[in-house]
Amino acid sequence: MARAVKINHVALVVSNLEEACKFYEHELGLEPIPAFLFDYPTAFFKFNEEQQLHLTEWEDTYSFRGHLCVTVDDINAVFFRMKELGVIDIQPWGKVRQLPDGAIQMFVRDPSGNLVEISSDPDDKDKIDPKIFEDELYQEGIYVSGRNDFRGYKTKDATLYHNK
Repeated sequence: MARAVKINHVALVVSNLEEACKFYEHELGLEPIPAFLFDYPTAFFKFNEEQQLHLTEWEDTYSFRGHLCVTVDDINAVFFRMKELGVIDIQPWGKVRQLPDGAIQMFVRDPSGNLVEISSDPDDKDKIDPKIFEDELYQEGIYVSGRNDFRGYKTKDATLYHNK
């Protein structure tokens, strides 16, 4: 049987391409790259040598909980900048948290309302600014929905970084 081997790109629908491009380029540091000559507004961004983010402008409905997760190289700078911008969204998945593997996890909304999870590398747990743990947007422990439905593949040793 054939199997998927990696994620090539994630496509997000945005309501204003220019605003979204500014956010992903200037706030998350993604590099714009040439897109195909589509007959609708679109922009491509490079994460690394193999993965891309595609933005496309349409009038659509945005997901409340569905999200894209990106790892950043400086969670402290990103946390304080996202807080300053007022885009940290604690409604769908709760407050900013430190996951059991040591990574910091937070959720923000891009200018179109797309939910973006931002995570630090677990190896950077000793570099986290203690002010984050004292912030009103921070909460100890993992998110608890109250649904008490434990189906799925779960373990106390889970991580977002299965290659570590």
